[in-house]
Amino acid sequence: MSDLRIRAATPDDLDTVLAFWKTAAEGTSISDDRAGVERLVERDAEALILAERDGELLGTVIAGFDGWRCHLYRLAVRPDHRRQGIGTALLAAAEERFVRLGGRRGDAMVLVDNERAHHAWRAAGYAPEEHWRRWVKPLG
Repeated sequence: MSDLRIRAATPDDLDTVLAFWKTAAEGTSISDDRAGVERLVERDAEALILAERDGELLGTVIAGFDGWRCHLYRLAVRPDHRRQGIGTALLAAAEERFVRLGGRRGDAMVLVDNERAHHAWRAAGYAPEEHWRRWVKPLG
C-alpha cells in the first residue's frame, strides 16, 4: 500500500472525479456536477481527498468541516480495487484532517440500502445513530 498516494483534489481533477463517481459511487446527488464540485474545491481546497496509484484514481472521500461539525461524503473505491485498504487510507486522511481542524466527531452520509458500505463503515468504527433522521429540501 506504500505506493498509494493520498492528496487533495485540484480543479484539474474534477472531470475525472465526476466520471469516477458514476462507476464507483452508489447513488447520485443533486450536487454531482462540475459546478457543484468546483464550488466545493474553491471553498475548501482540502475537502475532496483522492487516492491514486500510478496517477490512476482509485478512491475518493469528501471530508467537509464547517467549523463545528465534520461531515463525510462520497467515500468511493473503484470496484476492482476494493478490500485493499484504500477506503481505510482515505478515512484515515479525512479523520486526521478533522482532528487538525479541531473536529470532535465524524458524521458519515451512508445510503440505507448500501449493505456493503454498512460493513465498511462499521469496520472503520462508525455506527448509525437511529434516533436522527436526515431531512432534505432541494433548493434549485
